[in-house]
Amino acid sequence: MIQVCSRCGTRWNVRDRRRAWCPRCNGALWAPLTPEQEAELHWTAPGPAGPPVQPAAPPESPPRLGQGYRWIAVRPGPPPPQRRPRRPLGPTPRYSVMPRWTLMGAPSPVAAQGQKPESAAPPPRVIEKAIGGATAALGIAALVHTLIYLLMIVNRTRLLHPVIADGAVWLGRLAGLAAIAAVIYCAMVLTRWLRARRSAAFTRLHLPESRPDWALWAGCLVPLVNLAWAPVYVLELAKREDRIAALRKTIVRWWLVWAASTAAAVFATATSWTANAQGIADNMVATVFAYLLGLAAVVAAARVVEGFEQRSMGRPAHHWVVVADERVAAPAPPPGARGAGAPESGPDSGTLTGATPAAVLESDGREPAA
Repeated sequence: MIQVCSRCGTRWNVRDRRRAWCPRCNGALWAPLTPEQEAELHWTAPGPAGPPVQPAAPPESPPRLGQGYRWIAVRPGPPPPQRRPRRPLGPTPRYSVMPRWTLMGAPSPVAAQGQKPESAAPPPRVIEKAIGGATAALGIAALVHTLIYLLMIVNRTRLLHPVIADGAVWLGRLAGLAAIAAVIYCAMVLTRWLRARRSAAFTRLHLPESRPDWALWAGCLVPLVNLAWAPVYVLELAKREDRIAALRKTIVRWWLVWAASTAAAVFATATSWTANAQGIADNMVATVFAYLLGLAAVVAAARVVEGFEQRSMGRPAHHWVVVADERVAAPAPPPGARGAGAPESGPDSGTLTGATPAAVLESDGREPAA
């Protein structure tokens, strides 16, 4: 049984099984040919050229296909893929009470895309511990280096015990390492707080974050770079939260103290490689001043955070309650409402005149005022 492709004209011997598509071009196969139709479709070699044939007159009607043939419109290429059936959505949700999870408005799509799980703000207790730890470490380091300077003055006239000398040296090194670790941890915690605060501010205004995440981390943690960019990020946050007028002086003061602390730290590090006794003593004094200025910079940063949080770090917040207004007098009782055992007021009686009972804050059967 022979079937011919309607696209490429290839004849296929399908034997006893009828097929629908051409294996070569995926075209539609015609119906199986009868022996007479198969004999007509045999190819014959062209003969010698003859006289020109006059073109035949156009037929009045298009030729009709034989029985079992029909025109089929087929798109080029492979057959289209079948569509996946949509899964059922399930029953319509029903609630026994009115849902309240949409009363505050849907979240912004910009905020939903930019929100990350690691952008959560650290708890206030963690911020307080980080700032307190950095303050304590810097204060202890300044005190230890002051004691070392005093031991150096004593060592000018008398020899120190080797245990005391070695202990002072190692104690200064440990105090310096502890101060550096505490300051780094405090900087990381404050950077997390800044990122979360900026994200919340931009989300509230339905705006995307103007600074990439890597820029915030690098601008707050890389030395000397953070001196130029971290205060800029804080000023942008104050502007977005409409606090720039109240916090501008606090932020600028922190910026100046931080710059002085950085300059002192760079100077103390640069002069720490001296070998003479006077140079070591001068470097010790510079180190003490660097630790004290670092302590002042951490305290100034705590004031900036406190200004954004609108409460005192480590102190309970104020709670406002409803109290009675002493200026409003209680209504006078109607005549004849005085009890039998109530004393009469008069010039001879010893009771106070004009005394009124305390105003009632809440009456029975009514909801309390908020």
